[in-house]
Amino acid sequence: MGQGNGSTTTDFVLVGLFSDSRHPTLLIVIVLLILLVAVTGNYILALMIWSDVHLHTPMYFLLTQLSLMDLTLISTTVPKMVTNFFSGHRGISYITCGVQIFLYLMLGVAECVLLTLMAFDRYLAICSPLRYQIIMTPQVCVQMAAGSWAGGVLIALIHTMYAMHFSTCGSREIHHFFCEVMALLKLSCEDTSTYEKVVLVSGIVFLLIPFGLILTSYTLIFLAVLHMKSPEAKNKALATCSSHLCVVSLYFGPAMVIYMNPASSLPPEVDQRLFVFDVIITPMLNPLIYSLRNKEVLVALKKVLGRKVMFKVLCLNIARF
Repeated sequence: MGQGNGSTTTDFVLVGLFSDSRHPTLLIVIVLLILLVAVTGNYILALMIWSDVHLHTPMYFLLTQLSLMDLTLISTTVPKMVTNFFSGHRGISYITCGVQIFLYLMLGVAECVLLTLMAFDRYLAICSPLRYQIIMTPQVCVQMAAGSWAGGVLIALIHTMYAMHFSTCGSREIHHFFCEVMALLKLSCEDTSTYEKVVLVSGIVFLLIPFGLILTSYTLIFLAVLHMKSPEAKNKALATCSSHLCVVSLYFGPAMVIYMNPASSLPPEVDQRLFVFDVIITPMLNPLIYSLRNKEVLVALKKVLGRKVMFKVLCLNIARF
């Protein structure tokens, strides 16, 4: 990247999340605990769905894709941040910076598309149950998942290539805990206003429109639930839909504030806190929300834990003989 004095460098400096904190070690330990819970929770949730035939349905297949995206998202940012903190080296190479931007954007777009498709799945299951099995075939589910990933890859590749071509002047310090595209643009000595407008349009397309479709789907769902005669069916529908709505709120809320505002309107501290919620906390909460509010997942969890207990008891008995 070109510098103001004509020299070139391939490194940037990440200022980090806790540069002004009085207790950075405590905070980084908390982040590590969140990482552990997020990785464990998403891994267990995906494992339960894959291992329990009763959960081999379109909704849970899409949920495994969400868990995989969350695992990748938190693994893209937190390990590098923690490594920089403990090593004292805050540098990040040009290539690694580009990879972080690409992966974050890819996963962000993919999750937007996937959450919208999950809302469509719930709409069909509750409002058109007779057509559900005909429309939501295994092939369609795979196409939905593949479309989410492919859309994320395409959009992220375009944005990453365009953002990384801007030259920088003066300071190489990125005021963030990972390479985020808007934070990187603040180092540019070129006029980036046109690209910032492109980011705003992308936010409308991949955040506002999907969010509107999700709200429309759930408005129709709640209207259909009101006409259900069975209290059990009502409770099951509301439990599943409320879990999904919680996840949608956690993801879309911070993302819309970040990407649907002018680049300079948010103070760096507020911007980073929103990203902490979006990138670190949400991947931890998603599996907990779907597990604690879903009876089918809880039953599957008990089965998995029961098998492990039985296996340990069997091993102990064999060892005695």
